[in-house]
Amino acid sequence: MDVRNLDWSLVQVFLAVAETGSLSAAARKTGQSQPTVGRQIKAIESALGLPLFIRQSRGLILNETGARLLTHAQKMHAAAAQIALEAAGQSRSLEGEVRITAPVLISHHYLPNILADIHAAEPNIELILLPNDASENLLFREADIAIRMYQPSQGDIIAKKLGAFSMGLFAHRNYLEKRGIPQNLQDFTDHDFVGFDQNTLIIDGMKSLGIQADQKTFKIRCDQQAIFWELVRAGCGIGATQTRLALQDPDIIQVLPQARIEPLPVWLAAPNALRNTPRIRIVYDMLANAIRKLTDA
Repeated sequence: MDVRNLDWSLVQVFLAVAETGSLSAAARKTGQSQPTVGRQIKAIESALGLPLFIRQSRGLILNETGARLLTHAQKMHAAAAQIALEAAGQSRSLEGEVRITAPVLISHHYLPNILADIHAAEPNIELILLPNDASENLLFREADIAIRMYQPSQGDIIAKKLGAFSMGLFAHRNYLEKRGIPQNLQDFTDHDFVGFDQNTLIIDGMKSLGIQADQKTFKIRCDQQAIFWELVRAGCGIGATQTRLALQDPDIIQVLPQARIEPLPVWLAAPNALRNTPRIRIVYDMLANAIRKLTDA
């Protein structure tokens, strides 16, 4: 193969393997079979006349040559993504896909009703919801619109703050019947807490209230926020979450409602190149209006 005509799909597979470290993970990422990915890696190495990976029992790692080529492949990927963004931004059609990414908790509790209303108003737009607590890359068209609980800082992204969700401390009534309701911050030392594992958000919030906490404060931990909330609902202990969400459950009781917890901001973001694409603009505006009505801070 003439490397001047190197197949772009092979470069994409090279990137996927380099980023995931295995053929199976790259296959899942690219939507292909593992044998196909393996053949494509051999094809790009054959075309270049150079090995790019070191094969190990636990996967593949880039060799020195592959590491040098990775930067160039990433630049190609970014350039191709920009071309796709610019082309998509020229579409005038109200038909087609709009991919929306949002935290799992927001996706589960708020977005089904919102998307039902958007679909009723614009039935020709295909709505794809991507629940994910990680950050999808809007510039690579992994999503067209993102709901974020922080201000996006990526370049070439338009973002709008929609408000904030008030936060509180909550527990299931069964837990409080067994352990009692804390009357002040000092009582908290006698209680169990549900917390995050790697995420420090709850620890930082407790410290802002004057409660000394670290990872070991939480005997049950989970970084996946939707599951975290189910642990609180199961009576595992006291946990912090959005007030609007918590009070939907009649068996959940707010603990120390006077405690001031920093509200959780919510932002809506989209690539700047897509701002005038009609179907994305319509969905963006409808999402913004609907979520703004849910915020209370």
